[in-house]
Amino acid sequence: MPFLAAAGVAALLLQVPASAQTKLSRNEIIQSLQGAQNKVDISTDELRKQALENIQKYPGDNASQALPLAAKLAQLRQFVVEITFDFDSARIRPESYETVGIMADALHTPYLLGQKFFVVGHTDAKGDREYNLKLSQRRADAIRDALITTFRVPPEMLEAVGLGEEQLRDPAHPDSEVNRRVQLINVGY
Repeated sequence: MPFLAAAGVAALLLQVPASAQTKLSRNEIIQSLQGAQNKVDISTDELRKQALENIQKYPGDNASQALPLAAKLAQLRQFVVEITFDFDSARIRPESYETVGIMADALHTPYLLGQKFFVVGHTDAKGDREYNLKLSQRRADAIRDALITTFRVPPEMLEAVGLGEEQLRDPAHPDSEVNRRVQLINVGY
């Protein structure tokens, strides 16, 4: 059921035109994220390490193999959202601040307080894979920082990790903008 809810929301997000900012509701985010199990044994350090190892083990223009922890991550309560950034930058575009605010509003609800979330940044496959890994980390950090500083989400609730192009949403179209996204993943208490 959790995966189906997240998949349903993700399907809705895929239908949004490229130039439009995704319209979200606080309740959609809460429903997708609540009900987490006990703390999951996954760390952002391990995810970063796996992404870098994936680039080194399978060199080339595009990621050809999923990360070893990908299946475990897919089973967790999560929400995928479109956040726009300036080109080749971690500066969140002004039109995305409403989306970040709705995310923060959801994270402030009693249903989600006390739980820990990964803010996971992803890129498309344009450009160098190691560069995309670093860019996605800067972008995940920017979202985490905005949630904490601007929207007062407790910092202990959030960890940021960038996976670059190592977990494409649409591997058949690696340069597609649907691959550029931010995930909120509930990793438990």
